[in-house]
Amino acid sequence: TVEEALKMLAAAKLQIEAIPLVGALFCEVNPIPVKKAIELQGRDTGVVRRPLTEMEPQNAERLKKEMQAYNVL
Repeated sequence: TVEEALKMLAAAKLQIEAIPLVGALFCEVNPIPVKKAIELQGRDTGVVRRPLTEMEPQNAERLKKEMQAYNVL
């Protein structure tokens, strides 16, 4: 139906808009970017345990920018 087609177009638009944020969330090994995203939202995530490391500063800035652009920060 036309209604279903419009819903699919709306969903596709949302998915395309999220691509930069998804890219930032997967630019380093998980869960590093996810923990950083939660930290940027002001929540405590504790320390990153070995063998993981803190997120690279340039990637953290990219993540912050994309979170702001997507209105989740």
